[in-house]
Amino acid sequence: MADVRRPNALSVTSAHNGAIMSSCRVEVDESSAVVRLTGVLDAAAAEAVRGALLARLTDRPGPVVADVTGLRVADAVGRSVFAEIRREVADWPAADLLVCDPAVDRTTQSDAGPTMVAGVPTWSTVDGALAAVATAPLAAVLTAELAPAVGAARQARELVGAACERWDMAVLNDPACIAITEMVNNVVAHARTPMTVRLAPHESTLHLAVRDHSPHRLTFAGISPPNRAGGRGLLLIDTVTRRWGSSAVPDGKVVWCVLHPDDEAT
Repeated sequence: MADVRRPNALSVTSAHNGAIMSSCRVEVDESSAVVRLTGVLDAAAAEAVRGALLARLTDRPGPVVADVTGLRVADAVGRSVFAEIRREVADWPAADLLVCDPAVDRTTQSDAGPTMVAGVPTWSTVDGALAAVATAPLAAVLTAELAPAVGAARQARELVGAACERWDMAVLNDPACIAITEMVNNVVAHARTPMTVRLAPHESTLHLAVRDHSPHRLTFAGISPPNRAGGRGLLLIDTVTRRWGSSAVPDGKVVWCVLHPDDEAT
């Protein structure tokens, strides 16, 4: 039997005192990078839409296209959600958010790129946005699904080693192994959920991320007192990476970091 994939639909509604205030429908096309949004996007629906798009970005590497052809953006908060998501995922491995909006003036677009609308690359057609997705170097992405068990950190380090060899980033192998070990061990010790480890290069930098399914947020208070057991994992990540952070996503979080070869040369 042929495998026919249909879009997954999610109706995002916001309510106050039991009354529905707004509604925005989100349809995920499992066979492509497109997420279609229809209905009304306002301040009340913005957080749920943000969550739906971030969830899709955790599920697949590469840019996601938000098709807003059937969407009415009602206020400034609604308009800002796409730029906020793009900033949130800027340092995730191989992640980006693009928009398809037929209302964009096609005369402002050229072969060189899209129209930038509030800091978000926007095309007037889905085909144009998907053409941009097709140029993303998705071959340069490594992903592993790991269980929260002894040996997970070793598997993650093996993935880092393969990545650094494949992408000619040997100088980053040791710091990346330190960072990924701490990120994975944090999931094993605290989140205790299955995890997705993803790596991708971007120009000369290496981007790592570990996605778990725990709502527990990381807290970093700097150097731990000498008499305190543990608590130094985040300090190690902070020490060996150029920058790092944690993004809340539906059903969990993404902990990410960026390593730069110049930092290892000093």
